[in-house]
Amino acid sequence: MNPGSEITIWIAFTAGILSFFSPCVLPLIPSYLTYITGLSFGQLQESHPGAKVRLTVLLHSLCFILGFSIVFVLLGAIAGVASAKFQQHLREGLVWVERIGGLLIFLFGLHMTGLFHFGVLLGEKRVHLHQKPSGYFGTIVVGIAFAAGWTPCIGPILASILMIAASSGQAAKGVWLLSFYSIGLGLPFLVSGLLFHQFLSAFNRFRKHIRMIEIITGTLLMLVGIILMFNLLGRLTMYLYQWMPPL
Repeated sequence: MNPGSEITIWIAFTAGILSFFSPCVLPLIPSYLTYITGLSFGQLQESHPGAKVRLTVLLHSLCFILGFSIVFVLLGAIAGVASAKFQQHLREGLVWVERIGGLLIFLFGLHMTGLFHFGVLLGEKRVHLHQKPSGYFGTIVVGIAFAAGWTPCIGPILASILMIAASSGQAAKGVWLLSFYSIGLGLPFLVSGLLFHQFLSAFNRFRKHIRMIEIITGTLLMLVGIILMFNLLGRLTMYLYQWMPPL
């Protein structure tokens, strides 16, 4: 794996974590956990839940993560394939994919900071399942529905990673990037389920900082967009490896 790939993977992983802390995901975590596990809020809130409760949370959380990962990884593969086909027909196509993708990522970041809003990114787009299908397969279906109907504040982050995947011109790179994005989004969800009592305490303290996280995320997206627009990823990679040479 080349150094540039390592940097984009870390960008994708960080984007997944930031998606978890977005205003439309983090406040819904308690509801999602009770919905997919079938456990009561009181059972989840116990400071020392039993082994059965922990196992139930673990298995259903993993199934939920698998569900949304399937959709995200598939989107990454499609983005990579579409870019590769475009590159076959136009020799310099990939350069323009990077520039246009960088511009779109910059605009997504601008939207998230609140400096400017784009109507196409506004409004609720959630998919609601009024009755959860039973069993672990049902939880996978819920994860797929979650991914298929992400809300506007997770959309710009995800779309930015898809733009990076498209700029690679490789289906495998798209799969790789969206896999790490899914891991970044899934790990905090898994930990919050297993440590639900501690999660609620931390969330109550963290809630007032959600808007600041959104602004930071938007600023980071704008920075990534500039890097792609001006093809600075190679230079940035060489600079970082001068200070942090690989082992």
